[in-house]
Amino acid sequence: METLGHLAQGFAVALTPINLMWALIGVAVGTAIGVLPGLGPALTIALLLPITTKVDPTAAFILFAGIYYGAMYGGSTTSILLNTPGESATIVTALEGNRMAKRGRAGAALATAAIGSFVAGTIGTIGITFLAGPVVDFALKFGPADYFSLMVLCFVTVSAVLGNSAVRGLTALFIGMFLGMIGVDNQSGQIRFAFGITELYDGINVIIVAVGLFAIGETLWLAAQPKVRDEVLDIKDSIWMSREDWARSWKPWIRGSLIGFPIGAMPAGGAEIPTFFSYSLEKKLSPKPEEFGHGAIEGVAGPEAANNASAAGVLVPMLALGLPTSATAAIMLSAFQSYGINPGPQLLESNPQLVWGLIASLYVGNVMLLVLNLPLVGLWVKMLKIPAPLLYGGILIFATIGSYGISRSVIDLILLYLIGIMGFFMRKFDFPTAPVIIGMILGPMAETNFRQAMTISNGDWSTFLTRPLSASLLALTLILLLGPKLHMFFRNRNPKPDHVPGDA
Repeated sequence: METLGHLAQGFAVALTPINLMWALIGVAVGTAIGVLPGLGPALTIALLLPITTKVDPTAAFILFAGIYYGAMYGGSTTSILLNTPGESATIVTALEGNRMAKRGRAGAALATAAIGSFVAGTIGTIGITFLAGPVVDFALKFGPADYFSLMVLCFVTVSAVLGNSAVRGLTALFIGMFLGMIGVDNQSGQIRFAFGITELYDGINVIIVAVGLFAIGETLWLAAQPKVRDEVLDIKDSIWMSREDWARSWKPWIRGSLIGFPIGAMPAGGAEIPTFFSYSLEKKLSPKPEEFGHGAIEGVAGPEAANNASAAGVLVPMLALGLPTSATAAIMLSAFQSYGINPGPQLLESNPQLVWGLIASLYVGNVMLLVLNLPLVGLWVKMLKIPAPLLYGGILIFATIGSYGISRSVIDLILLYLIGIMGFFMRKFDFPTAPVIIGMILGPMAETNFRQAMTISNGDWSTFLTRPLSASLLALTLILLLGPKLHMFFRNRNPKPDHVPGDA
């Protein structure tokens, strides 16, 4: 009942005219960004981070959450009509959705994706509502040593999940940790890594790094790619689903939601695992498995629901523990820092209006998205025909103006483009960029908790192994780091025979 009371207070915040306006702007911009190939919520939120200097925190996070949910909706449009997944999580949607579109059933594919996203978003938001409190209660039992071990686990899992190589992911993480340590050390007062540049004494603004990596770097990378674009398929059929479509879709919506949310809430969950798992499950349970590979509607409904539910799940560790498990969550965490707010166990007590207003706005935004997406699909399709040079040029202009407006510093602009060029080369050589932001934000926090743990234990390193929770987290980290390598080693050492001796 206490949770429902907090949620009612959250709706009182979310339903004010100004916050409804921010929610509507967020879901509309997010859907548009999700539709455009190559762009995504992380880039968009990074581009809008400079507004945190002018806008109320609650309104800003309602806007960002709307963009996040909206981009999850919009990504299915690109996958279905253009066969171009905007993010790795929508690859599965493209498998069946584009084949449905080629069979003249684009309307039904878009409708089941939109309604499935609504169902999954609502179930995921219910999960956030009732899980955030218990997770916080559990997190309050953590001491500095436990928190340090939890952050080490987050570093390893996120670096491995967000990249194709654990080494590349950890390298990006250490770059972020280095950037986070530039400036005056809060505990000793010593200046670190400023190289005599007085503008760096206060450190590098995380907004500059986020915009540089995700707006400048990503835009340079996209602009450098060969301009290959498939023809956009027209929507010739009705957007409404038939009775058979409804009968074949509603169970995958529920199953996808129940698969996606818990996996998305895990530190190493991500959105790719639940979407592929949902696709495999629906193929086994479908009454018409022969349609898979030729445009099965279950292959759109289930994975799209899993994708959106996992997006909701990502918000649980971010709000309750202060741990970002995706690129977008890392950018949102940097926005919290720009307001001087630290997400984690104390957030629900120190800023209940912000947290519950944000959660309530997710319910409102889901309804707005359903209302927007079904009738305005034709408008989103036209956006796919925007010339790429105009799109990329506009992003660079907005990124430059917004970043300069934060402090009006030429040094910040130089850093913005240097980091943007670094982001371009990271993409070129397949280094993930999200761990840089995660390292920059969590690195100093991990350092603080490490120092506090060592102070409490009088310099005894064994404190990280004698505390059961800390030891368990470090053991799990070691398993996740070495497990795949050991598995590959033993598999290569004992290969399966190609044939049984004696066979013809």
